[in-house]
Amino acid sequence: MNPLRLFISSVQKELELERAAVAALISTDPFLLQHCVPVLFEKEPPPARPAKRPYLAALGSCAIYVLVIANEYGQPDGEISATHHEYREAQKLKLPTIVFLKGARDDARSPQVQALIAETKKDGYTYKRFHDREDLKPLMLEALRRLLAEEFKIAATPAEVSESGNLIDAASAFESVVLPDLPGWELEVDLIAAFARGTGAGTPTAGNPPAIDALHSHGLLVRDPLRGVFNPTAAAWLLFGKRPADRFPQCEILADAYDDIRISGRPKGQATINAPLPRALEQALKFVDDHTFHPRRVVGLNNLRLDEYPVAALREALVNAVAHRSYDDASRKVLVRVFSDRVEVSSPGYPPQPLTLAKLRKGGYRPCSRNPLIAQTLATLGVMEQRGSGFARMHDAMLNHGLDAPVIDQQDGYFVVTLPGPAGNYDRLKVPADAPLTVPAAVQARLSKRQQQMMAALARGEVLTSKKVQQRFKISAPVAHEDFKRLIAERLIEKLGAGRATRYWLRMGEKS
Repeated sequence: MNPLRLFISSVQKELELERAAVAALISTDPFLLQHCVPVLFEKEPPPARPAKRPYLAALGSCAIYVLVIANEYGQPDGEISATHHEYREAQKLKLPTIVFLKGARDDARSPQVQALIAETKKDGYTYKRFHDREDLKPLMLEALRRLLAEEFKIAATPAEVSESGNLIDAASAFESVVLPDLPGWELEVDLIAAFARGTGAGTPTAGNPPAIDALHSHGLLVRDPLRGVFNPTAAAWLLFGKRPADRFPQCEILADAYDDIRISGRPKGQATINAPLPRALEQALKFVDDHTFHPRRVVGLNNLRLDEYPVAALREALVNAVAHRSYDDASRKVLVRVFSDRVEVSSPGYPPQPLTLAKLRKGGYRPCSRNPLIAQTLATLGVMEQRGSGFARMHDAMLNHGLDAPVIDQQDGYFVVTLPGPAGNYDRLKVPADAPLTVPAAVQARLSKRQQQMMAALARGEVLTSKKVQQRFKISAPVAHEDFKRLIAERLIEKLGAGRATRYWLRMGEKS
C-alpha cells in the first residue's frame, strides 16, 4: 500500500512553524513515515494546466485532511479564504478530517475565523487545542494514529506506539530553534545537494529550489513571512553550515592523541574540529587514522595495510556521539581521545529515557533519538542507520577485527564508548574479509608460478634485481627480463634506476 497523502491546511504565514512541525513529525516518526506523506501546497509542483484554485486540485489527490486554525482568516479567494475553501472541499470529498485550534481563548479571533470554527462544530467535529508547535506534536501523533486505525485499518503495534512516544519525550527543543539572524548563511552546497537527492527532490538547479523544498518540508528551514526568506533551524546550521561552532561552541569536536594509557600534559596530536556534522565525522576519523598504527600484513601475493581499529566501529561511535548528544548542554563538547591501548569517544548527556546502559549492552532496543531531525538527516545522507542496531554492529566489527568488545559507560555527565585496542600486539588483528587486494585473484591466475613467487617476495618487503632473480630461480637474464616486463604490464611493480642499478618493487602506495 502506497503512503497516504495528508493535506495540511492553515493560513500559511501565520502558522508556518506549526506546518513545518507537522511535516517534520511525519518525516521522523517511524510509524507515520511508513504510512503518510505530508502535503504542503506551497511545496507542491505547479499544475500542468491553468486552475482557478490549484490548491483544491492538490487536495483532491489526498486521503487525509488536517485543519489547523489560529487567529487569522487569510486573504479571501472569492467569498471565503483559501483555507475555508479547502475545508469545504475536504468535506465534499468526504476526507477523514482532524481539526486543531491554537490558543485557549477565542475572543481574539476574527469573526470569519469564529464562523469557520462554528462550521466545523456544525459538521460534527470536535477539536484539540494546543499552545505551540511542541505542544501540537504529541496531540497530532495521537490523532493520526487513531485516524489511521479507524479509517484505514492501519494500527500501530504497541512497540511502535512506545517508540513514537519515546522519540517525542526524548527529543530536545534545541534542534528546532529558528535562527533568524543568519541571512546569507554559508552552506555546504554539495551536502545539501546530496540531501535533496536522498529525499527524492532531485538535483538542485539554479537557485536550488529542490534543495529549499527538501529542507523546508523536513523542518530544517522555516519561512519568514515578513521578509519572504527561509531561516535555518539549529539542526540545519549544525548539518550544513560551514562553521557551526562559530554560533554554537558546544558543536566542536575536541580530538587528542597520547603516547601513554592516560592523559598527559603533552599530547602527540590535537585537533579542534568545526565543520558541518558529516564533514566533522570524516575529519574525526582521519585524526584517529593519523594517530594510530597501521601494520602491514602479507596475504598471499598481497601486502595489506591494516587499521589498528576497525573503521566501522569508529564511525558508529562517532556518529552516535554527534547524533544523540545533548546540545542543550552548552558547556561540553564531544571528546575523541586516542591512547596507546584504546580510543575513547565521549558525548555530553546520558542516554535519553527509556534507554539505559543495560538495554544498550544487551542489544535489541528500540531506536530513540534526542535529536530526531539531525538523526533523520544523517540517515538520509547515508551516514547512519536508525534501526537501534548501532552498538551491535560496533560490537561485531571489533570482534571481527580481532579486538575485544567495546565498553559503554557513563561518567561525569558524558556517555563514553571505549574501543579497546591491540596494545602493541598487532598479530591479533585480522584481515578484513573485504580487504582490497593488490593482486586480485584474476590477475594472480594470469601469472606463472615463478612470477607469483617474485610477487610474494616483493610483498614481504624485498627489493628485487635481475641478478637476484636469476640466482634465486636459476634462470637467464632474458627470462628474468620477461618476468619483470609482465609484472610491470599488470601494473603490479615499479622499475627504478637504470643499467646495473635497476631494481624493482611494489607500485607506489603498496610498498611496506
